[in-house]
Amino acid sequence: MDKYDVIKMIGEGAFGRAFLAKGKMDNQQCVIKEINLTKMPHREKEASKKEVILLAKMKHPNIVKFFTSLQEMNKLYIVMEYCDGGDLMKRISRQHGVLFDEDQILGWFVQISLGLKHIHDRKILHRDIKTQNIFLSNNEMVAKLGDFGIARVLNNTMELARTCVGTPYYLSPEICQNKPYNNKTGNFLCTNLQQLVLKICQARFDPISPKFSSDLQTLVTQLFKIPPRNRPSINSILKKPFLEKLIAKYLSPAVIVCVLSPLINCEILQSRNWGFFPFFVSSALSTVPGT
Repeated sequence: MDKYDVIKMIGEGAFGRAFLAKGKMDNQQCVIKEINLTKMPHREKEASKKEVILLAKMKHPNIVKFFTSLQEMNKLYIVMEYCDGGDLMKRISRQHGVLFDEDQILGWFVQISLGLKHIHDRKILHRDIKTQNIFLSNNEMVAKLGDFGIARVLNNTMELARTCVGTPYYLSPEICQNKPYNNKTGNFLCTNLQQLVLKICQARFDPISPKFSSDLQTLVTQLFKIPPRNRPSINSILKKPFLEKLIAKYLSPAVIVCVLSPLINCEILQSRNWGFFPFFVSSALSTVPGT
């Protein structure tokens, strides 16, 4: 850790802290996650080590960049890209019920869709996609997916995961009903656990403001379909004309070819794990301020 100067602590959890730092050699700002392995249960310890392995594999403009990791004195350090815009949940909170412009919503949505497609192409389920794990940079124009601590690598595209993990407010109907799942999960928001399960299983959400386009309103409705087979795949969504035309703004032509190329069985893996997407879009579009 002697290669970095710590600027300040920016987060703290049960087993570690996050620091804003900068490299002594290049003066580049970064985030250092310090994880105390001493008192950490075996499962959480393995999750932290798994995050290092997964982050090292993720190289995409819409995924938080991994720099390096090291272990010193029973502490694991993960050095990552610093996103100066903070997380998306805080950004939504700062709106105080004021609706986002549709262009802004679609820009973030397309970028996170591209990041999600990248990890699904590699048979990885994030399993905790939420606004707190989406980070903004470049004057909030760039959105990146982060925090792979409880991600799961599937053996093949048809495998179903069975462990009930993730943040309760963002669970899918399949998980609430204790059913096996792959990446056909969607997420909803509620105020307590009983209401949460009911809302998720009934796909109840606030109405969308009529100020937004019919394309966007239709997309939100599709993302909230209860049966996983009825939710659109990530490939089909990225190929919708009103979204496809935005991809060139965020990816180079070479990357676009790779992203949109069909892969064997990729529709199965890439479909329907929408994580925070329905919650985020409905929050941004809701006609009820502050909900």
